[in-house]
Amino acid sequence: MGRRTSIVALDEIKEINLTPLIDLTFLLLITFIITFPLIEQGIPVNLPRGKAADLQEENTRTIALDATGQIYLDQRPVSREELSAEMKSLGAADPEITVFVRADERIAYGRLAEILRILHEARIARLALVTQPEERRP
Repeated sequence: MGRRTSIVALDEIKEINLTPLIDLTFLLLITFIITFPLIEQGIPVNLPRGKAADLQEENTRTIALDATGQIYLDQRPVSREELSAEMKSLGAADPEITVFVRADERIAYGRLAEILRILHEARIARLALVTQPEERRP
């Protein structure tokens, strides 16, 4: 008895299944949405509230001073001496650099004045004190 099934080539798949690609795209989108605020706020600092204009973030460095008094330069802990040396080399290399200063609102004013003195001695004239936007009251 002979074979009754015909040997026919399978039809070629003419379309690409996009479902896994769309799933991957949404997964990456959600991951970036969740992690972006964490990247921007690397050092936990409770900023004071105030009204200010938005600044351009081109050619900038960030100094953060947390509630314990620890100094961070671009999310890296540094001592006052290291900060002073780094700022002096930055001030000499690029006089147009802008330094953002993020200080916890509970920090003593004298600690913030020390940071501002270091920036003044390094001849860095462009600086910005970062604050939280004020809450609007109805």
